[in-house]
Amino acid sequence: MSAANPVRIALAALGAGALLTLGACGDKDIDPPAELVDIVPKLNVRHTWSAGLGGDSERLRLALRPMVVDGTIYAASHDGEVVAMSADNGRRLWAVKTKLALSAGPEVDAGLVVLGSSDGDIIALDSSNGKERWRKSIGSEVLARPLIAKDIVVIRTVDGHVEGLASTDGAPRWAVDEQVPRLTLRGTAPPVLAGDRIIAGFDNGKVLAIDPRNGDVMWDAIVNAPHGRTELERLSDIDSPARVSGDDIFVVGFQGRVAMLALDSGQIWWARDASSYRGFTMDDDNLYLTNADSVVIAMKRADGSVLWEQDSMKRRGLTAPALDGDSLVVGDFEGYVHWLNKATGEIVARQKTDGERITNPAVTTDAGVFVQTDSGKLLAFKSQQKPAPTPDTMPKAAEPQPESEPQPPSQAEPQPNGP
Repeated sequence: MSAANPVRIALAALGAGALLTLGACGDKDIDPPAELVDIVPKLNVRHTWSAGLGGDSERLRLALRPMVVDGTIYAASHDGEVVAMSADNGRRLWAVKTKLALSAGPEVDAGLVVLGSSDGDIIALDSSNGKERWRKSIGSEVLARPLIAKDIVVIRTVDGHVEGLASTDGAPRWAVDEQVPRLTLRGTAPPVLAGDRIIAGFDNGKVLAIDPRNGDVMWDAIVNAPHGRTELERLSDIDSPARVSGDDIFVVGFQGRVAMLALDSGQIWWARDASSYRGFTMDDDNLYLTNADSVVIAMKRADGSVLWEQDSMKRRGLTAPALDGDSLVVGDFEGYVHWLNKATGEIVARQKTDGERITNPAVTTDAGVFVQTDSGKLLAFKSQQKPAPTPDTMPKAAEPQPESEPQPPSQAEPQPNGP
């Protein structure tokens, strides 16, 4: 591990939100997380099933996030268990105990389930039955989901190392190393595949395009240049995955910028000030970002202009958003899952899990919304838009009463004066 390990261990306990308080004066009050307020649900959300994976990882901020492939959900716990279940009802198809302190994954492709551990172990299982194919030690903690790129498994470690392993047996094929600052946030950006290249963000604010065949760096771009006088001010980590759409790449960094780059060259087309270690999601028109203060922001993909902000859940440690139809899904540090209208940012539904922190974004598919808490609880939800009112369901107005004939004034009532 790198010389920054003691710092990383401290940040693992504190979390990125608490990290920012280190620069504050000791007697200065720290703003607490926002209290949740009651909402009027406008989206029907029901809990369909749940499963206990075990392996409590509270405060470790691991990259254990389920993955759904062809109706099967694959998930893992910190105590080493890997399971495959039916996404429809949670029925277990297989389960194995790897005896590893799993910390990242699973990644599922080409018949493999690949995971990384806190001790630098990589394990590959057969996706059909969980049988171990191979395992390899690379000597540094893995906090980014592995990537399977055809016949190469790409691993990113916390010390700036990116390694390509043969998918058949884990033999090393190539390696790329990027310098890591002495002080960084806990977390690393997972590599993503974009056509014929791998896109990876680093803790020094750089983005690299890497050839998966041989590890050659095709281009690099500084998106998040460090600035400031102190090491805290100079934090510029890119810890969330890049998003690729056509010929464009979108990235965001901590205390830096959100930017759109050209896939072929890394040229920055536009950039806007932003700070996020959680990340974002996109649809065809917009980008939806959770910033470092847990404000959810919608931006136009074309130029980064802001459409709306949802700031009623500040400092609640929100995850990156996930798209669920016309809604966005975010989890928080108390185990609540919130659904937001993606057109307006309005909170339209809320569900409680097991009360434990949700670090990683929800996984959304046609089979449902899947959330894994840091205590190892996996929950499935289904959302459905509330039906619009119809004449049959709308409350009936009171029947109009017939107008009565005017009556002559009574004798007791005063009469108007005559002319």
